[in-house]
Amino acid sequence: MEEGRRLQKITRTAKDPVKLRRAIVVMMSAQGRAASSIKTLTQVSDDYVRSVVHAFNERGFDALDPKWSAGRPRRIGERVRERICLIARTTPAEWGITSFSTWSLAKLAAHLERIGLATSLSPQHLSRILRAGGVSWQTTTTWKSSNDPDFITKMQTVPALYDQRPKDGRVICLDEFGPLNLMPRTGKAWRPTARPRRLRATFNRNDGVRHLIGALDLATGKLYYNLRKRKRWREFLSFLKTLRARRPGERLYLIMDNHSPHKRAEVRARATTNDLEPVYLPTYASWLNRIESEFAALRYFALNGTDHRSHHQQNTAIAAYIRWHNQNSQPKVSFAASSPIRSWTSYPAKAA
Repeated sequence: MEEGRRLQKITRTAKDPVKLRRAIVVMMSAQGRAASSIKTLTQVSDDYVRSVVHAFNERGFDALDPKWSAGRPRRIGERVRERICLIARTTPAEWGITSFSTWSLAKLAAHLERIGLATSLSPQHLSRILRAGGVSWQTTTTWKSSNDPDFITKMQTVPALYDQRPKDGRVICLDEFGPLNLMPRTGKAWRPTARPRRLRATFNRNDGVRHLIGALDLATGKLYYNLRKRKRWREFLSFLKTLRARRPGERLYLIMDNHSPHKRAEVRARATTNDLEPVYLPTYASWLNRIESEFAALRYFALNGTDHRSHHQQNTAIAAYIRWHNQNSQPKVSFAASSPIRSWTSYPAKAA
């Protein structure tokens, strides 16, 4: 009775089709069904029914679990596979090949055959070997090291302001975004399969460009901005006056990069006399500015996939997104809490 209840449970819950079919065969045999009847109902052979029943009588419930075979032995051993992955990570120039600068799967397979490492290796098989070895096709990236001698000091100042907001004021992140051209911008959208949205490929620059000067208030998470035809120190100074009027009586700590208008003498003088404290980022460290992520979201949600024909249309789209952002904003906290930059004592001067 106990075996019967267990078999019945397996027939109801088994997800493996082989185990389910074997349990049904055994259960029907236990009910007194003939092998010919079980064969007809389960669409298997007489020999299959008898082998399943005999195996169950000999090994019990272990006989219900499928024992998958290992398949055909690998033609290419582990040591050869490791060498293939090592060679794939080299460049053709390292092998004295100057006719191309990078491997394709077909070129790499031909090279492996030429050096006698692997013969008749298809690109598909080679791709599987590389994937299993943790080697993937990646875009080359660039690295720009900072030449700022005070990099660590400046870098530590910025997260400190993010972590412990000053009691006598608030932290504002500033930067420019643009230039904003009138052009079709590729993007992503939900569409029927194999039917992407099409945008025109040609455009002109007859209407010029616009520059967005933006500020992120970390205490509220809100964005403030101005759109201008140019981004000189005059436009930047005008924007600072707007920020100062918006938050009277508070000291504003302005986190910004080393763009020349930010360091203009007139801008510095205005900051000194209006309770504004510039906090300049280290050179080539714009990733420390929290407004950069907001600009990335602005580009993704307001501009990508659009084809505005006038600056008025484009400005309207930007304004609509920023209104939505400010209505749903929250204070910005927890900046890169687990990042390695928290423990840097020296600047890594080369790519990892």
